[in-house]
Amino acid sequence: MGFMDNLRRGLERSRETINEIFYMGGEVTEDFWDDLEDTLVMGDMGAEVAIRVTDHLREQAAKENLTRSHQLRSALIERLSEEFPRASRDPFVDTPSIVLFVGINGAGKTTTVGKLAGRAQSDGVRVLIGGADTFRAAAIEQLEVWGSRSGVEVVTRERGADPASVCYDVIEEAEKRGSELVLIDTAGRLHTSSDLMRELAKVVSVTRKRAGITPVSVVLVIDATTGQNGLNQAKEFNDALDLDGLIVTKLDGTAKGGIALAISHQLNLPIYRIGVGESIDDLQTFDAHDFCAALVGEGVQ
Repeated sequence: MGFMDNLRRGLERSRETINEIFYMGGEVTEDFWDDLEDTLVMGDMGAEVAIRVTDHLREQAAKENLTRSHQLRSALIERLSEEFPRASRDPFVDTPSIVLFVGINGAGKTTTVGKLAGRAQSDGVRVLIGGADTFRAAAIEQLEVWGSRSGVEVVTRERGADPASVCYDVIEEAEKRGSELVLIDTAGRLHTSSDLMRELAKVVSVTRKRAGITPVSVVLVIDATTGQNGLNQAKEFNDALDLDGLIVTKLDGTAKGGIALAISHQLNLPIYRIGVGESIDDLQTFDAHDFCAALVGEGVQ
């Protein structure tokens, strides 16, 4: 089963709600537009996006004389995909590159680091993992398991060590080894804790300074099942750290996959990867059109 199949399967719960307005022979009436707008809002895409997309489709339907709901399915996919900001570079492909992973506990940071390291290593990229989560012993063990499995070295320090110092040491080691891609896992931070966020800002600052001319990307790993709370988290992290992009995980566990669009659009941040399952193949490069096609569903019903 390919990733598109997994993506469609993962977004099935989200798609069911949208599909209700595209039933066989449905006429494009005023009720249809009201239902479409409400459905997009309930899918956690946000009122602003829902209204703009619906108004755009309403104009298109009038111009092209589209009178049946199924005729608008492809147009909805195209219009939604246009709402996603595009990435200027892919920090996991365009090397040399250093990536700092941030987010709250349980979002899937450590697993994401391991999956990306394993994939890059298998593609022939020289990878180094940094374990800057020195507060949670399980995080280091988890990274070491991924490192052992994929043949990627993991650099970390004793529990309780200063995370910024760990990042400094990781970059030193990366330069010695000639590593092309450096992936650094940080400790989970509650976005409501100003002290912890300031500490994380220090980690980012030290990493950027030590990296020199090597690009450093700060990537937020966000759990899609947190819904609107995830948007609040993302805003706080972005305000504190000036994020470069997002990885959205656990999209297969929510009926409101539109939250990915809401976060990306409102913060003007590209989504680099999405996760729709547990296996390494279920974390893939984000494609806005493919995502929206899986979210809305394709084909005439």
